Amino acid sequence: MQADTSLQRLGASAATTAVPQGCTNFKLRQLMRRVANHYDVEMARCGLKTTQYSLLSHVLKLGPIRPGDLAAEMKMDASTLTRNLRPLVDAGWVTLEAGADARSRLVHITDAGRDKRAEAQRHWKAAQLALNNALGADRVVALHALVDDSLQLLAALPHPETGHDD
Repeated sequence: MQADTSLQRLGASAATTAVPQGCTNFKLRQLMRRVANHYDVEMARCGLKTTQYSLLSHVLKLGPIRPGDLAAEMKMDASTLTRNLRPLVDAGWVTLEAGADARSRLVHITDAGRDKRAEAQRHWKAAQLALNNALGADRVVALHALVDDSLQLLAALPHPETGHDD
């Protein structure tokens, strides 16, 4: 019932001429740090960072894939991707192999990478279910919709390169 009240307040505040108070950037960063920490703690149980789990998942879904294409799909710059791939290559979970020509490379997931990703997926699911339980499923659905809508609206704003890899 609490989630319903929050959702009703969200709808009511959107219909009025409410003036935002405080810094949206600060509030979002507070929320992101708390949510990221929640996932990080659970993912650490299988020896991965959340970024590594995401990378393994993308390579599994999209691979074999060129590093530049993978970086674009993950909305990060190529140097960040290279830095994040290194521990996965060192662990034997992904490989960088020759592509169609001598200058291109492809990222492949290995059998060990598939196994690690499957193990990590169980921990990710535990983190997601715990978050759903803590916030309430209705609030999580509303949060996802608000984030998706906001991203779509913000896509129209100019976004010069700033060096952020979020």
